[in-house]
Amino acid sequence: MVGIVFIMIVYVTMVYGPIAAFLVELFPTKIRYTSMSLPYHIGNGVFGGLTPFIATLLTTIYTNDKLAGLMYPIIVAALCLVIGTLYIQNKIDPPIEA
Repeated sequence: MVGIVFIMIVYVTMVYGPIAAFLVELFPTKIRYTSMSLPYHIGNGVFGGLTPFIATLLTTIYTNDKLAGLMYPIIVAALCLVIGTLYIQNKIDPPIEA
């Protein structure tokens, strides 16, 4: 079990390194802290923090389906994919002073 948890920690660190660099480059320097930090922490708190509770709630409501708890994380991930695909623009070497 310790090895599996260690592998999961390695996967999480592989995500959090690039995400920090991506979020820094996504916003102009004048509004970077507010526009990056507030939605990031709200998203992690609401969607990430409530995931165990909502997954447990779904498994207690839908007792016939043992995988019902996976509906919430899959729906949130699919929603993020759709929103990201629609709104992220390809910016090649934008000026960082703005």
